[in-house]
Amino acid sequence: MTSLVTETPAAAPSSALAHFEARLQYETDCWDVHASLASGDADFVLLDVRSPQAFAAGHVDGAVNLPHAQISTERVGSYPPGTTFVVYCAGPHCNGANKAAVRLARLGCPVKEMIGGVTGWLDEGFTLIKGE
Repeated sequence: MTSLVTETPAAAPSSALAHFEARLQYETDCWDVHASLASGDADFVLLDVRSPQAFAAGHVDGAVNLPHAQISTERVGSYPPGTTFVVYCAGPHCNGANKAAVRLARLGCPVKEMIGGVTGWLDEGFTLIKGE
């Protein structure tokens, strides 16, 4: 008997390995971002790519607000070449982080998405700070 899960067979282990290793090049999660910020080992710039109003209502401590539509050579040019940017937006229902990642990649910047965004952050039990 075949379940709905195995009705389509799992990929070969070598294909699964390539797939999941590749995903880690593009994504990080809230827990790893939090741990890196808390330990002082953050070797990335955390960008909240939502509006200034959403940022002021609550954001990750240590994040810089840069709405995705405002990402430009001038705005990221103050960071050293090769700086890794980690972008987040409201959550899985929002594509602002994807838009930001596209803009940053087009500018030649290393970029990862913090999957889950604000929703994921809060789901992990982490807090947001208010204000600019």
